[in-house]
Amino acid sequence: MNEAPQPSNSLVQSVDRAARLLEAVASAGEPASAPALADRCGLNRSTGWRILATLEHHGLVDRDPETGRYGIGLAVARLAAASSHEALARRAHPLLQRLAAETGETVNLATAQRLDLVYVSQVQAPHVMTADWLGRPVALHATSTGKAFLAWLPAEERAEALDRPLERYTDATVTDPAAIEAELRQVRRRGHAVSRGELEPALWGVSAAARDARGRPAAVVSVWGPESRIRDKGFGRLGEATTAAADALAARLA
Repeated sequence: MNEAPQPSNSLVQSVDRAARLLEAVASAGEPASAPALADRCGLNRSTGWRILATLEHHGLVDRDPETGRYGIGLAVARLAAASSHEALARRAHPLLQRLAAETGETVNLATAQRLDLVYVSQVQAPHVMTADWLGRPVALHATSTGKAFLAWLPAEERAEALDRPLERYTDATVTDPAAIEAELRQVRRRGHAVSRGELEPALWGVSAAARDARGRPAAVVSVWGPESRIRDKGFGRLGEATTAAADALAARLA
């Protein structure tokens, strides 16, 4: 079949063809063959095959070695996840600013990547200088952020997340899965998680999960600072404020 005419002189032809093929793969509903995808896009089959091979090389499509059919690749899922994280961070930012002003401490937002968490937004309270945690992975067993996330995972996923070597960062780090499970039951009862120097000796924090309609933790809101200030302000007060912010974020996501 002849190739479709170039829609605009401003388009890069090869990129336009690749984008149309990727869209065809995504909209097919089920894995499709290279000839079928090329025909759908108005491309000759040799051109379609070369473009699909290039997309496969970059992980944008995935070819079943047995059937030769193409589906969407993991790289597209990673791009979609990055986009959703940015959108979530934008929605959460006013809530994080309000919480930082209310508590006078640094506030973070972490989002899930399957059974892992990464910090995607941070707001510092006025006159507070803190380390930048953006982009850092979260130690699930050694932070209030991680424990707020673990507490609301289904039991089998929680067991999988803890079925790995648990590093002891400080003398206060809990590495026994049974002890962690007991603490997570307390998190579910009171609605927020705490950490007392479990990742860094002088760093204390409190966190609450923003859960989706299924009750899964979609994101975690955290307040943290030096032991002396967090102790003075109290986990009770900080926990209530953090839980309120997480609940407000969950409502926005809904």
